[in-house]
Amino acid sequence: MSKDIDTKVHAEVRSNFGKGFARRLRAAGKIPAVIYGHGTDPVHVALPGHQVGLLVRRANALLELDIEGDAQLTLVKDVQRDPVHQIIEHIDLLVVKKGEKIQVDVPVHVVGEPFPGTIANLDATSISLEVEATHIPEYVTLDVEGLEEGVHITAGELTLPEGAALVTDAETLVVAISVPAATIAETDEIEADDEAVAEDQAEDAAEGDSTSD
Repeated sequence: MSKDIDTKVHAEVRSNFGKGFARRLRAAGKIPAVIYGHGTDPVHVALPGHQVGLLVRRANALLELDIEGDAQLTLVKDVQRDPVHQIIEHIDLLVVKKGEKIQVDVPVHVVGEPFPGTIANLDATSISLEVEATHIPEYVTLDVEGLEEGVHITAGELTLPEGAALVTDAETLVVAISVPAATIAETDEIEADDEAVAEDQAEDAAEGDSTSD
């Protein structure tokens, strides 16, 4: 996502609800959303579709809302999309405060290449962290460069961003290095063929010895 996208979003308070009104909003290039949290009553708003559609491509996006002149910092908690067309139908926004700690799920980003002939199997695509609301990492990086078959990396072994605390169980498996099943099957087949050839050669040699006698 471009770093030039403005996170300051103008939100229009709405009092009309229902699927029909939501469809009209989306047709007008806007996204229905609800803001909740910190003991406040839910506030229903309409957001600019294009700008917000770009912002929510990033996990745990923060939106600095302008609600009729009032500033409100919010965290994108849920994005509901049409299962066929993937059009954003609704967004849930959680009120957050600067400096407060929140729990978020952060994607695991694997970099590097494991030992030749092996693959890195990502068992946990994300981990839960406790972080400051205004310092949410985009992802946690895991370097698998040169790792050999049989290596297992758990959540507790990950290098976390500064200020982040692990919420996920430290023993949770994140990545396992293994040899692909197809490679193992191919190796077994080659070994079986070699054994068959060796047996045939041994039989031919035995028959040759018998004939010479």
